[in-house]
Amino acid sequence: MQIAIISDIHDNITNLTKVLDYCREHKIEKTICCGDLASLETLDFLNDNFQKEIFFVFGNMDDDYLRNYPFENNIYKHTKIFKDFGEAEIEKQKIAFVHKPEPAKNLCETGKYDFVFHGHTHKPWTEKINNRTILNPGNVANQIYPPTFAVWHTENNKFDLIKINELV
Repeated sequence: MQIAIISDIHDNITNLTKVLDYCREHKIEKTICCGDLASLETLDFLNDNFQKEIFFVFGNMDDDYLRNYPFENNIYKHTKIFKDFGEAEIEKQKIAFVHKPEPAKNLCETGKYDFVFHGHTHKPWTEKINNRTILNPGNVANQIYPPTFAVWHTENNKFDLIKINELV
């Protein structure tokens, strides 16, 4: 299975479209968003253009309307919404995802998760903490650093960093 890991979209629909086109072409089965979609309109766009399971945790730049929207049972269309951090088991791998790096490091240090994903810094990054992988996919917004996202290949637990500016 292939899973897209995205973060820090900041309402950049043009780049999000490139990401979602890539997901369709490469048969991505799930998406994990580590925050900063920015608005309900961008969440709607993501759901309308990716018809598979989405996990989303709030970031610091998600507007108040999005944060306070009355999501029923923390579900919106095909998106599972998490306030502070999310967790799931995918292909027998325990994962957590959060927006900022410090909480991500804390989650890694618990030893409870095989992988922890985060955003916020806009810089793609990966490291090992307690023999666990922590990964930041970069940013979709094209702010501070060139836009990127990651693809997780669950069959071998390898990750690809996709450079959005190189996508057609």
